[in-house]
Amino acid sequence: MCAVLQPPRSTYYYESCTIQEEDEITPLVLEIFRQSKNNYGTRKIKKAIDKTEYIVSRRRIGRIMKENGLVSNYTIAQFKVYKAPCNESVVGNEVNRDFNNRKPSEVVVSDLTYVRVAGKWNYVCFILDLYNREIIGYSAGQKKDAALVYQAFSSVKRNLKDIP
Repeated sequence: MCAVLQPPRSTYYYESCTIQEEDEITPLVLEIFRQSKNNYGTRKIKKAIDKTEYIVSRRRIGRIMKENGLVSNYTIAQFKVYKAPCNESVVGNEVNRDFNNRKPSEVVVSDLTYVRVAGKWNYVCFILDLYNREIIGYSAGQKKDAALVYQAFSSVKRNLKDIP
């Protein structure tokens, strides 16, 4: 028949090498997954299959799970509540993202950032007045500590008592 139809040699060999093992392993994977109450992933399913006569890779188990829409309960991202550290206190939102139309020295904010100087990190603390976005104080140093912030407040030329 091949001499008459003259199919390409690759077609003949491709069709003759078709493996029907998927039908034997798929129900086994589904059964193990259901018995585990949807908890097992590819690793544990592979260990359970290794106890039987079949040899199956984790990649193949993952493909079978994906084709059948099986997702382990442990792979679904779950929200974990994190408790705030003891030194952190909740601060009210006084500005409420309204940064414009302010009076002089009504709202003063600070920012601490770092820059690389000669291959080492140095820190810069700025104090800004939101009235005109002017830098009213700053300090720079090699350590990020309270002294850096204190120096920035010391460099302010205005009276700090005017800030509410």
